[in-house]
Amino acid sequence: MCFDLDSSPPVPVIRGAAVSHEDLTLRAADGNTFAAFFAAPDEPADVGVVILPDVRGLYRFYEELALRFAERGYAAVAFDYFGRTAGASKRGEDFEYRSHVEQTTTPTVQADVAACIAHLREHGAQTIFTVGFCFGGRQSWLAAADQDGLAGAVGFYGRPAEASERAAELKAPILALQAGADQNITPEDNAAFEQALQAAGVEHELVAYEGAPHSFFDRKQEEFADASQDAWAKVLSFLESHS
Repeated sequence: MCFDLDSSPPVPVIRGAAVSHEDLTLRAADGNTFAAFFAAPDEPADVGVVILPDVRGLYRFYEELALRFAERGYAAVAFDYFGRTAGASKRGEDFEYRSHVEQTTTPTVQADVAACIAHLREHGAQTIFTVGFCFGGRQSWLAAADQDGLAGAVGFYGRPAEASERAAELKAPILALQAGADQNITPEDNAAFEQALQAAGVEHELVAYEGAPHSFFDRKQEEFADASQDAWAKVLSFLESHS
């Protein structure tokens, strides 16, 4: 799991922003039903964001992140990966997620991403981005290959190997926000990803925050507040420049 259950996004709350939100059950094209959380400005949003959580699936951190996007004028859906194996109901803090992660596949995750995109489009969003973390970071980049019409894909500390292998298939700009001190993702991994993107002619930016650990994007990680602030600014700039 990337974040502790009491972690929260290191993103300022905009007090007084008019935001609506709701728990959802969405259905993918293969019939899978899964839990999701939808947040949107009260005024219709032209731009939508699909949030892909870490290995634990949907929990409070990502619901709060959806709210932070909505406060800034973006509709956002955060979703859960485990509808096929654990059902679509809310789960407790003792949920044993690892066996369920092992049963996911890129096609099933992307089927659920497609359902989230459809929900955003049904609510008026014309321009869609993905933003993912860890397991979701990798799947966010892969969405640039598997989802038609995606405007861009953002990944925080995702393993880049599969996206590197499929770089020629990526049809949308990529933003990779990596942890420079990640124990499982090496500088060589990041360099290979960047080289693959360059060779494929994919518009991209890859930033590795020196000294920052995996999951640095957390209000509790005060030592890395500057990295978090910069990463969030880069996300907003990426959305704005590609909308």
